[in-house]
Amino acid sequence: MLKFFPKFRLMVWSFFTVSSFLLGILGFSGSSHAHELRPAIADVLVTQTEVQIKLLVTVETLLADIDLTKVTNTDEAPEAKKYDRLRSLSVDELAKLVASEWTSLEEGMLVDGAGRFRLQSVKVLEEQDVDLPRDTMIEMVANLKFGDGPVAIGWVAKNGGLVVRHGTGDNAYAAFLEGGEMSVPLPRMGKVEESVPAVFWRFVVEGFDHIIPKGLDHILFVFGLFLFSQIWRALLWQITAFTLAHTVTLGLATLSVIAIPAGQMWVVEALIATSIAYVAIENIFQSKLGWWRIVVVFCFGLLHGLGFASVLGDLGLAQGQFILSLIAFNLGVELGQLAIIAGALIILTLPFGRANLYRRFVVIPGSLAIALVGVWWAIERTFH
Repeated sequence: MLKFFPKFRLMVWSFFTVSSFLLGILGFSGSSHAHELRPAIADVLVTQTEVQIKLLVTVETLLADIDLTKVTNTDEAPEAKKYDRLRSLSVDELAKLVASEWTSLEEGMLVDGAGRFRLQSVKVLEEQDVDLPRDTMIEMVANLKFGDGPVAIGWVAKNGGLVVRHGTGDNAYAAFLEGGEMSVPLPRMGKVEESVPAVFWRFVVEGFDHIIPKGLDHILFVFGLFLFSQIWRALLWQITAFTLAHTVTLGLATLSVIAIPAGQMWVVEALIATSIAYVAIENIFQSKLGWWRIVVVFCFGLLHGLGFASVLGDLGLAQGQFILSLIAFNLGVELGQLAIIAGALIILTLPFGRANLYRRFVVIPGSLAIALVGVWWAIERTFH
């Protein structure tokens, strides 16, 4: 009995550690549900006298007054019932409500260099499934202040993320704003002048941010690769295959060589969830790296690249900045992956010196937990 006690204590400690690590990831990165929130997209046109904005947004979250800095899913919000009632309105009813509530909605917009925004039009895009968020296109305009000064826009932090896009082609500018941030000054009848280091750093941050804290799918997949073996060569081969694969599809999708219709992205998301479950299940039954594992990881990396591409698609890369932005975004993604691996190494691997204990008390329970999450997501996303 006394001999068994240290093993039992180690088992309890390892279960608590692995569970806490996974729950920390789940809690920090958010959840994966049909009511998951998306950033709004503002296409901005600045003339000599006006700033015009076409805002694509899930307007029900604004009307329900949900604080999007505190939730990642409308089901988590105290105003969830109000949101659901708004979501059940017809497109005409919602459009009329936006018009009647415009004064309060407009207060959420931040602008420097122009006056208050006037509502021009509202078009609610039809979405048959009430369990899914729907988009509303709001067109607004504001008069610029006297002179030739630029204009900067944003919105209050509680409204969540905002992608601001200005210009087209090689002159395009795009940025993801959070926390009440403002865009860079947008000139009248001209393009935004950004230095190469500024563009590079911006997309490094975007790439890292897509992994931590927003990329729970990718975090669990990388964590599954990490658990496969304590041999660093095995991890290096897997991460290299994964990185090469998602870089290929990310580039092709961003160039529109590969295009997944928005209505079919659920297929990609379901397959990504399946990939998470697969690598975790294989961890339990296989501990030696073979060519098949590397091929499978590469194929799954192609799927994950399509998931990454949706972010860059919203940002709308300028062709003149494509290579620079793609490299920077990928670097940010890799830094995010390395951060996850470093955290797992410090918290889960270093306390164990013996491989048999590590596999018994970390690899198997951790992989089992990841597999269950992956299977659940695959079912949820398939039958949403």
